[in-house]
Amino acid sequence: MSEAYVKQSNKDSIATIEFFHPAQNSLPATVLGELAEAILRAGEDDTVSVIVLQSGGERTFCAGASFNELMQINDAEAGRTFFSGFAHVINAMRKCPKFIIGRVQGKVVGGGVGLAAATDYCMATKFAAIKLSELAVGIGPFVVGPAVVRKLGISAMSQIAIDANRFFDADWALQKGLYASLHGSIEELDDAVLVFAKELSLYNPEAMAEMKKIFWQGTEHWDELLMERAGISGRLVLSDFTRATLTRFKK
Repeated sequence: MSEAYVKQSNKDSIATIEFFHPAQNSLPATVLGELAEAILRAGEDDTVSVIVLQSGGERTFCAGASFNELMQINDAEAGRTFFSGFAHVINAMRKCPKFIIGRVQGKVVGGGVGLAAATDYCMATKFAAIKLSELAVGIGPFVVGPAVVRKLGISAMSQIAIDANRFFDADWALQKGLYASLHGSIEELDDAVLVFAKELSLYNPEAMAEMKKIFWQGTEHWDELLMERAGISGRLVLSDFTRATLTRFKK
């Protein structure tokens, strides 16, 4: 696989939405936009009862923001627009009336942690360590922060945000509530996700939609909040510190 994509397949009222990028499933603006649209469409599809969100490949679940696009940002508005892509995906997940199951096969970095946190029920392999690396490059996990805090709590969020160069292992993420279960291999994970998705697909869709509203109470202001946070990231990515750090990493 050499081309980025977002694709959806439906079977037995289960919609599987998969994203992929050859650079460790990083997320450029095009992929973010397509991912938000796919989630919204699946949420409006009456033939879909539950959604599985996954990435392609067998290693990294998501490496976060596209490094190449970060390097190309040259003004604050362009930066805000780029980071708003993560805001749109998280808000699409939040507003979707269907439960979203996260299927995380490998390491999760930066914005990918936000995606995992925004799922309603996340299952992973034992290899799915997580890292919020943004502070190390001079930005900060501003856009994904609310989703991470909501799922892990402010104490755990502060640990991974401040210790930005460290991978926290999957057991830690399980204990903090990001993951609901861990599995020894991708095959075992896929089996468990399928069994659970089929179980959910038999539930009353109206009941699940009402439960999801309850789970996400208090986030109604996120349309504005996450866009404000995108503006902060868009400004900081232009700082001398961040530009120098990104250039050094590229070399």
